[in-house]
Amino acid sequence: MLLTRIKGPRDLDRLSQEELTQLAAEIRSFLVDAVSKTGGHLGPNLGVVELTIALHRVFESPKDKVLFDTGHQAYVHKLLTGRQDFAGLRTKNGLSGYPSRAESEHDVIENSHASTVLGWADGLAKANEVLGREDHHVAAVIGDGALTGGMAWEALNNIAAAKDRPLVIVVNDNERSYGPTIGGLANHLATLRTTDGYERFLARGKELLERTPVVGKPLFETLHGAKKGLKDFIAPQGMFEDLGLKYIGPIDGHDIEALESALQRAKRFSGPVIVHCLTQKGRGYTPALEHEADRFHAVGVIHPDTGLPVKTAAASWTSVFADEMVKIGHEREDIVGITAAMLHPVGLNKFAEAFPDRIYDVGIAEQHGATSAAGLATGGVHPVFAVYATFLNRAFDQVLMDVALHKCGVTFVLDRAGVTGDDGASHNGMWDMSILQVVPGLRLAAPRDAEQLRAQLREAVEVKDAPTVVRFSKGVVGPAVPAVGRIGGMDLLRTPAPEVTRPDVLLVSVGALAPMCLEIADLLDKQGISTTVVDPRWVKPVDEALAPLADRHRVVVTVEDNGRTGGVGSAVSQALRDAGVDVPLRDFGIPQRFLDHALRKEIMAEIGLTAPDIARQVTGLVAKLDGRYDSEPAATVD
Repeated sequence: MLLTRIKGPRDLDRLSQEELTQLAAEIRSFLVDAVSKTGGHLGPNLGVVELTIALHRVFESPKDKVLFDTGHQAYVHKLLTGRQDFAGLRTKNGLSGYPSRAESEHDVIENSHASTVLGWADGLAKANEVLGREDHHVAAVIGDGALTGGMAWEALNNIAAAKDRPLVIVVNDNERSYGPTIGGLANHLATLRTTDGYERFLARGKELLERTPVVGKPLFETLHGAKKGLKDFIAPQGMFEDLGLKYIGPIDGHDIEALESALQRAKRFSGPVIVHCLTQKGRGYTPALEHEADRFHAVGVIHPDTGLPVKTAAASWTSVFADEMVKIGHEREDIVGITAAMLHPVGLNKFAEAFPDRIYDVGIAEQHGATSAAGLATGGVHPVFAVYATFLNRAFDQVLMDVALHKCGVTFVLDRAGVTGDDGASHNGMWDMSILQVVPGLRLAAPRDAEQLRAQLREAVEVKDAPTVVRFSKGVVGPAVPAVGRIGGMDLLRTPAPEVTRPDVLLVSVGALAPMCLEIADLLDKQGISTTVVDPRWVKPVDEALAPLADRHRVVVTVEDNGRTGGVGSAVSQALRDAGVDVPLRDFGIPQRFLDHALRKEIMAEIGLTAPDIARQVTGLVAKLDGRYDSEPAATVD
């Protein structure tokens, strides 16, 4: 196989065009076989095989910086840069699903949030200029979906201003991000995509000129690099060139020879260039091409021949939300949905099918989505903006200054909150309950099970004068956790025996960690430690009934699937101090560091967020209060 002979990008240089075509086919077979066993981003990588080969043939990584926006289409890049062991893809100690500096000197950007690559490229090109590195180049690959993000256009504004600073922007145009790309930019790219007069003109010219001895090929290259006048006559790419960006394309993104020619011309140009490549997401794999929703953007473990899941998926948090949104939509005509290019992943597809006139896909533009939601609310409807927890970080200012300041009734539904695991550091939703604590008037719910998700979503959309947030985990929703009572707006999940006059521990359980907190209580009970377990349901603001309840216990413990700094534990601690309740408090949550990719349960074990770990520490705390020992036992080193 040719693929096994590729140890680095320069091994591509000696391959003929026929061998490159064979290599592309081998890579697609490898990807289908490997990713079907582990799960991962399959469709995007099948679409960029030839493009990635051409990039590494033309540019000299790592001296030249080859950058990928989002990075979920970097599997081919990994294969061509010496990483062909995909057996542990997205698992602990295996390959990351995104570029990783720890893996290779060829990887530059680890952040897998979209629309950022042009900002990176602008900075790297400026650094080359400052340091006089004229033989260094920057090539940034951005999808047409990512170009819907405002950050990309902020960067383009700066890039275009430096007419003599070399930078190659490759637009990977497959008409999709997760689903089909929408909006004015998509329409413009569609015009370029379907106006093939320029390329037909060049193809005929090439055929004629290549028959002309000596001057034929140089003349063709000159013609292909012609300035705006000729190109505007034939194809409408004026938008990019009006920005001051040289435009090349559209190019067949599966024709390696054509791609190399375009990239070479772009590389030689002394200013910013856009190379517009047309690719097909899921190319070469029939099940992906027939999957209209997202062309197998991301898959679990599947049968490679059929593309069908190996296991039937149980009900997920997302599916519970999806079904309840449709029910609420039937009951209330003022409910509308907003998604940032992730209709299916966040579960708004069912709502869109039921109410096609009440759904808005804003593209990869969370900031715009939040402000647009404020406008919708001001206009008299109630928007529900469903977004991954990690992506709400990008719209914090809009939540604060547009939605909250104006007391707009907007509901944000945060999918994949807490530790998500295999997608790595940038996808863990571990910041939302910290950053949202500072937003005046905002109310934040953390449902513990499907029943509570349904109930709290309904409570959220009833609020008309403030932002509300409902956050839940990734994956399968757990069993119902019934309440045994209620105090204030909080659910009691467990109470000590009636004869216990002052229980030892008040355990504040946040969201989906309720089953674990009940397990902690069982372990404490075996140590003779009495425990009350309470679910606040709404963790912001802190329920007024919590302080008096805490005052009737010896110790307060909070457990949350969020960063410890500024999270629910911190808010509870402040509320107790404000109420004059002087009770020791221990907060358990996610340490404030970036977590490597692994299974959720592996990460939870690594950071000590498990029932045995917490029970052991709480037992020690209670023992100190009892005077059974004066200090924590010293750590020992083997």
